Amino acid sequence: MPLPADYRLVTVPETRQRDVLTLDVWAFPTEHTVDKLMTTPPGLPWGERTFAVERDGIPGYTGFHATYALQAYPVPGAEVSCGWLTWVGVHPGHRRRGILRAMIEHHFADCLAHGEAFSALTASEPSIYGRFGYGLAANVLSLNIPRGAALRSVAGSDALSVELAEWDAAAHSDLVADIHREYGRLPAGLGRPGWATRETADMRTYWDADPEHLRGGRESRRLVVVRDAGGRPTAFAAFRRTLKWEGMGSDGTVHVREAVALDAASAHRLWTVLLDLDLMNRVEVDNVATDDAIMRLLVDPRAVEPKYADHTWVRLLDVPRALAERRYAGDIDVVLEVTDAMVPANAGRWRVVASAFGHAEVTPTDAEPQLVLDVRELGSVHLGSVTWTSLAQAGLIEVRDPAALAPAAVAWSWPVAAAANWVF
Repeated sequence: MPLPADYRLVTVPETRQRDVLTLDVWAFPTEHTVDKLMTTPPGLPWGERTFAVERDGIPGYTGFHATYALQAYPVPGAEVSCGWLTWVGVHPGHRRRGILRAMIEHHFADCLAHGEAFSALTASEPSIYGRFGYGLAANVLSLNIPRGAALRSVAGSDALSVELAEWDAAAHSDLVADIHREYGRLPAGLGRPGWATRETADMRTYWDADPEHLRGGRESRRLVVVRDAGGRPTAFAAFRRTLKWEGMGSDGTVHVREAVALDAASAHRLWTVLLDLDLMNRVEVDNVATDDAIMRLLVDPRAVEPKYADHTWVRLLDVPRALAERRYAGDIDVVLEVTDAMVPANAGRWRVVASAFGHAEVTPTDAEPQLVLDVRELGSVHLGSVTWTSLAQAGLIEVRDPAALAPAAVAWSWPVAAAANWVF
């Protein structure tokens, strides 16, 4: 869908940051002024992959979106390029004019031009992106853990040393980034699909910043670092605390931004510290992988009030390439029929052949399809956590050959749950 005649898409340089933020506070209301937000690096990939919509005679921008060009995004068994869509917004005075659809179509073409076989995002409103072919591929947990919650014992935990420090980007940025990146590649040979790291300088700058006006009235960022006997960092948690006094007692909360550990003993030591800070009553943490170690370490997982939330939405743009880039957890030889209203090259019948934990050969075919689905559902199963069987039970795929469903469900699955522990 083209833009209306008096609108045009332009590339945005960093010198237009104020115009971007002016639009952003219209699209996403906030207590902060544009002047205050101008003091903090927004982490945008300025230049070639940052776009806005202008209207003739109207100052500023009416729409905006940007793309992080990720080069090492984890899919099952591989790290590949991905166009991560971010900062999507339309001014409320210019809605219902096709601006969002035009920006999405441009994003798709831009990704394909840069050799990215799929796009991904976290959605401000989950109901928006399905109509553009994005499928929900990864859920995460939010936990509210009581102080002192009992953990199952792990050998070697007590031997690990712990450091607590106030966040210092110069001292801690590389340490945190290294642990975060290594975690995404574990267990060795498998890795965690969807575990996006701060792989660009813009993303690292955004994560490292700790401006006072974005702390929500909480203290400055704190850090727990766990080290092994040789001094190697093996886990970290970034957190803040808030404290209120109720009557004669304290009511404190530890707000964990990230908690990442490279092994079981380090995870146990890290959470032992977080769950026993003075004056605190609870630990709150979002964006936890559904199979994170803490959910197995807790003696009473019911007490943490786990809540599911959507996180990563995936949109395949080059179906044969995207399917060939990842690995498969079982042998598979299946014919799919894919529909795609926005990228016609994806529509058609594809034969997918792979051996267990190998890459697939994906070829067009005239053979009768065994499974029929929209590209949205193919995006949902791409990271290995959403199953073909769940989609079939919901009536979202058509099973022409019942014997094909179980092998597809096994092959597209992955032993490690897809997740990312931050939003960007």
